[in-house]
Amino acid sequence: MAHHDLIVSLGSEFAAFDDTKPFVTREAKLMRRAIDADVPVLGLCFGGQMLARVLGSEVFRSTESEIGWLPVRSRDPQLVPEGPWFQWHFDVFTAPPGAKVIAETDVCPQVFVAGRSLGLQFHPEVTPEIMDDWVRVYRHELDADGVDPDALLEETHRRASDSRRMSWQLLERYLSDVARLSTEPVPDGATDGATDRRAAG
Repeated sequence: MAHHDLIVSLGSEFAAFDDTKPFVTREAKLMRRAIDADVPVLGLCFGGQMLARVLGSEVFRSTESEIGWLPVRSRDPQLVPEGPWFQWHFDVFTAPPGAKVIAETDVCPQVFVAGRSLGLQFHPEVTPEIMDDWVRVYRHELDADGVDPDALLEETHRRASDSRRMSWQLLERYLSDVARLSTEPVPDGATDGATDRRAAG
């Protein structure tokens, strides 16, 4: 584990507290090994919830979901601009003991720093291509929550440029200031055509 520079944990349609899914316990053990070896972890949505769990906090089903482009209150806008950031989650976490909460909404903490690791509740990785896939596969969740899929897609395309800029700012600041890893300038178009599965947690 110690030979890894960084572990990035993305999202899942399953819950970070659902140990009936074998991969959940495997991921918890892997993340624990990374923390113990001082390997930085970047957790996004489910990954942020899992990081919080491994560090001793509660992860649970929220009484209020967050889906859409939502602002966050940031205590460090250089690391986490206030957004809006894209959210798609039904579960939330409490801040881990000793962690520093960087951003939050009325529903839950959104970003925390613990040592060299960073846990996020929102999705900085989302692109119009990713959103197209998520809406196609998980439209039933949007319908159940009263979210207009067409409006969501339109807003995602409209915000794509600003979202990309803020996401790279967050990533570069995380790598240099929190994980303390060397960074190189991101070339233009480096993330064009990125793909991912929905990672709602």
